[in-house]
Amino acid sequence: MLISEFSKAAGLPVDTVRFYIAKGLLRPKRGLKGGSNPYQVFSEADLAAARMVRLQQSLGYSLAEIAALNKQYRAGARSPERTATVLRRQIDKLEEKKAALDGALAFLRGKLAWVEAGQPGDGPALKDYLC
Repeated sequence: MLISEFSKAAGLPVDTVRFYIAKGLLRPKRGLKGGSNPYQVFSEADLAAARMVRLQQSLGYSLAEIAALNKQYRAGARSPERTATVLRRQIDKLEEKKAALDGALAFLRGKLAWVEAGQPGDGPALKDYLC
């Protein structure tokens, strides 16, 4: 597949595909056409890699973390123990984010209830919520 076909198949804008290539997240092969600037040819493996990047992003990984993990994976660091360590670390990060979001939601719900009640007295103080 060429980049436009790949972009459609992956559900990503062409600029995002180019960005992923620049960051080393995708590694398409160089085609024979295109002269001094050969076309990039994408495979089904590249499509799977793009989908994995999107999945990892949805799990809270930054692109820098994804690139580092992919580099380690390609270098052979893919034992069950290593995978479990990486997963535990990400679960801990997401639990921290969840706690902060829960605090922010509690504040917003309290603020909304206060507004809907006609703003009696002092409203909820942000300092009373873990955000």
